[in-house]
Amino acid sequence: MDTSTASPVPAPTAAVADRARAFRALHDDARRHGAPLVLPNAWDLASARLVEAAGARAVATTSAGVAWGLGAPDGDRLGRERALDLIARIVAAVAVPVTADIESGYGDRPEDVAETVRGVVAAGAAGVNIEDATHGGPAPLRPAREQAARIAAARRAADGAGVPLFLNARIDTYLSEAGENEEARLKETLERAAVYAEAGADGVFVPGVVDPATVRELAAGITLPLNVMAGPDAPTVAELGALGAARVSVGSGIAQAAHALVRAAARELLTTGTYGTLADGLAYGELNTLLGRD
Repeated sequence: MDTSTASPVPAPTAAVADRARAFRALHDDARRHGAPLVLPNAWDLASARLVEAAGARAVATTSAGVAWGLGAPDGDRLGRERALDLIARIVAAVAVPVTADIESGYGDRPEDVAETVRGVVAAGAAGVNIEDATHGGPAPLRPAREQAARIAAARRAADGAGVPLFLNARIDTYLSEAGENEEARLKETLERAAVYAEAGADGVFVPGVVDPATVRELAAGITLPLNVMAGPDAPTVAELGALGAARVSVGSGIAQAAHALVRAAARELLTTGTYGTLADGLAYGELNTLLGRD
């Protein structure tokens, strides 16, 4: 693998369009068969290749994991150029489609989101997540119509490039605990989903909710494929599929687990002077071969 610092060459548009169509088809298959598209989230080239080697049909990035790996906090703090550079490298490292978490689009205006999406297409990704959360703004969420304008700008940018990019509209009502109660939160989420679908979104991502009854209501009330973020306390993938989820990802969960292992191993070495935490590590040769393939 080329590990130089030179920027990756933009992917040919026809190849990107083919990957985007293949990625869309995975969602269609998931809804048709009731078996969710499972996306273990990656944050660098090694994790992306490990996810692919484990059998994933596509690779999703985690903005938090990407930011942490590049030395920045999550929450629109990384910047467009660094994010796009890593997206391009991950796309070049795997054969399966890649969907990129671009946070809120790296800019205040819809035109900024469009510029980011054009960069994502040039990087070769097949899809994106765009969130409606604000980080440090006057409210935790953008107004729905304002976010719809950003999604519409992303749609126009992708279509203008000739790529049917899968736009996954992330709704942060549950993560931000928007609304006075559960009923109000559900209503707000469904209303936002309808507005985003009209603006050109292809899927809806609602992190922060794994309660079976709520997942079922969201799946029934949203016309687009529903993406659920799972974790240790969530129903199984099969159970989420039975509730109507079409896509299951884990956000920064795998990255957090990996970093927890780093901390545990370092603490063990520095306190007891032992090495038990390292016992289940991947073999040097396996990793070296995985990263050294063309």
